[in-house]
Amino acid sequence: MDARNRRRWARRALAGALLVVPLIGATPAYAGRGSAHEASTWAAADDTTGGTLTEMTVRNIVHISVGGTGLRIRLSNALGDRPVTFGAAYVGVQRSGADLVPGSNRRLRFGGSASVTVPPGGVVLSDPLPGRVPARRNLAVSLYLRGASGKLTAHNRTMQFTYKSTSGDHAAEEAGTAFPTQSAVWFWLDAVVVTAPRTVSTVAALGDSITSGVGSTANANHRWPDYLADRLRALPPAWRLGVTDEGISANRVLKDGVGRSARTRLVSDVLTKPGVRTVILLEGVNDIGAGGATAAQLTAAYQEMVAAAHAAGRCLIGGTLTPFGGSVYQSTANEAVRQEVNAFIRTSGVFDGVVDFDRATRDPADPTRLSPAYDSGDHLHLSDAGYQAMADTIDLALLHCRR
Repeated sequence: MDARNRRRWARRALAGALLVVPLIGATPAYAGRGSAHEASTWAAADDTTGGTLTEMTVRNIVHISVGGTGLRIRLSNALGDRPVTFGAAYVGVQRSGADLVPGSNRRLRFGGSASVTVPPGGVVLSDPLPGRVPARRNLAVSLYLRGASGKLTAHNRTMQFTYKSTSGDHAAEEAGTAFPTQSAVWFWLDAVVVTAPRTVSTVAALGDSITSGVGSTANANHRWPDYLADRLRALPPAWRLGVTDEGISANRVLKDGVGRSARTRLVSDVLTKPGVRTVILLEGVNDIGAGGATAAQLTAAYQEMVAAAHAAGRCLIGGTLTPFGGSVYQSTANEAVRQEVNAFIRTSGVFDGVVDFDRATRDPADPTRLSPAYDSGDHLHLSDAGYQAMADTIDLALLHCRR
C-alpha cells in the first residue's frame, strides 16, 4: 500500500471510529463551569450467575442512550465472595459480533493504573476517557480477568450476546477471533457514564423481565427502555435524557430471590448511579403470580419506595402491571390482585406520575390478556411491537419531573 492509500485508509478508519481520539485543544459547548455533569447512559442491575471464570477476557456489548465526553465505566463485585482483579479494561465500538471498528478500542484506567482489584461488595469507576462518544451506539467493554472470579456478579437474560475468550488477555484486540463463546450475560459491568450538559439527566427503568425485554428480538435493542431512548433522541437537545434498564428477569418487589428485591435495588442499582433524576417502576407481576402477594403488601411497598426516592430528591413514576391472562400466572385470584394494584397506581396520587402500560397493551376483547399483536407467545412477555407500544404510551413530559 503506497503512502497516499495509507493516508486515505487512515482517514476512513477515523471517520468510522465512533469513539474518537482525545479532543486535544477542543472544548465541548457545555464545558463551562456548572453547565455539565455526569449522567448514566447505560446500566444493568447486579445479579449473580452460575459457574466461575478463570484467566480470560469477556467482551460485554452494550447500547448506550445519550452521548457525551469523558466516558467512564462502573465495575461491580457487589455479590462476589472474593476480590476480583481486572488486568486490563478496554472500550471500543462494535462492528459485528465480537469484532470492533478498527481504531476504536481504547484502554481504560483506574486511578491511573491499567489494572484494578474490586473487593467483595465493592464497585469502582474508571477514570474518564478523553474524547466524545455519540449517542445510540453499541460499545464493547472488554475486561481481562486475572486469576479466578469466585462467585460472579453479573446480569442474566440480557437479550444481547456477550463474548467470552479463550484463555488470556485479549482485551486490546479488535478482531473477535479470540472470542468464540457467546453468552446472554453481562459480566461485572453495571454502568456506563458520560459527561453531558446539565439539562441531560437519566431516566431509570426499574422492573423485572418485561423491563429486561424478554420476548424481544435478541441483539436488536428492542426492549421498551430502548424504544423510549429512541423517542427521546428525536427531541431537541435540551429535552434529551439518558435511559437505563434496571430490569431483572423473575425479580420481585417484596422478596430477594432472583436478584435482590426491587425495594433494595431502588437504592443499590438505581439511586447510586450518576445523573438519575426519575425512576419508572414496573414490577409486581412475579410477586402476584409466583409469590402470592396481596395488593395491600404491594401497595405498601410502593409507598415505601416512593418515600425513599423522594428522600433522595428523585421522582418515582408508577407503571401499571401488564396483563398475564393465559400465562402460567393466570388465575381469578391473581387477576383480582392485579386489578386492585393497578387501581391504586392510577388513582392513589402516591406516585409523581403514572404510565398506563396495562391500557396500552391489553386486548380490548379480553382486558385480562395481552393484545395478540403484542404477545410474544407466552401470554406474559411482549413482542417487539408490544415493547414499542409501551414506550409510545409514556408522556415524555413526566420524565422531566423535579423534586
